[in-house]
Amino acid sequence: MTMLVPPWLEPLLNTDFFSICRTHGDAARSECNMYCLDCNDNAFCFYCRSSKHKDHQVIQIRRSSYHDVVRVSEIQKVLDISGVQTYVINSARVLFLNERPQPKSSGKASSHVCEICGRSLLDTFRFCSLGCKLVGIKRNGDASFILDAKNEVIALQRGEGISSRGGNQLREGLEHDIYPTTPPPPPSNARRRKGIPHRAPLGS
Repeated sequence: MTMLVPPWLEPLLNTDFFSICRTHGDAARSECNMYCLDCNDNAFCFYCRSSKHKDHQVIQIRRSSYHDVVRVSEIQKVLDISGVQTYVINSARVLFLNERPQPKSSGKASSHVCEICGRSLLDTFRFCSLGCKLVGIKRNGDASFILDAKNEVIALQRGEGISSRGGNQLREGLEHDIYPTTPPPPPSNARRRKGIPHRAPLGS
């Protein structure tokens, strides 16, 4: 199992984020929302990164609806995230670190559910979060978090469609900020409006 999961993943999933940094508590960006994959230790803030982790591999954790998320554009460089449901929040594609409570049933059964926790999914993925994929690997060993050279190149080429308009912060979002990764098709009766032709001016 150790060959299927990087050593920093479980500590990352068990880390508490968004506490106030003890060293830089009076500063504007003092929330501990960063994690160093090289040090594999506690969360730290923006200023700690500059002073202690300048040349290290660091990812930033964000928050939506009080749950921790990470941008696909960051995590896919170091982790095989295949099989994990992604969402678009504030124009950025993200995935959740850990399992979330199942929302109240709307009476309509979902055709896609997480193999581990049974949470309804938007698309044909196996897991709702990195944490559930980890459980699935431990149980069955039929998935992996390790990127091989070929998959890493493909992931970087895909880019996962991250938009730069999302800003630097994903705060407490609402559920209606979460969309499936595939946009809905346009209405079948939509027609393109023809432009109005213009005559060329007559020569003098």
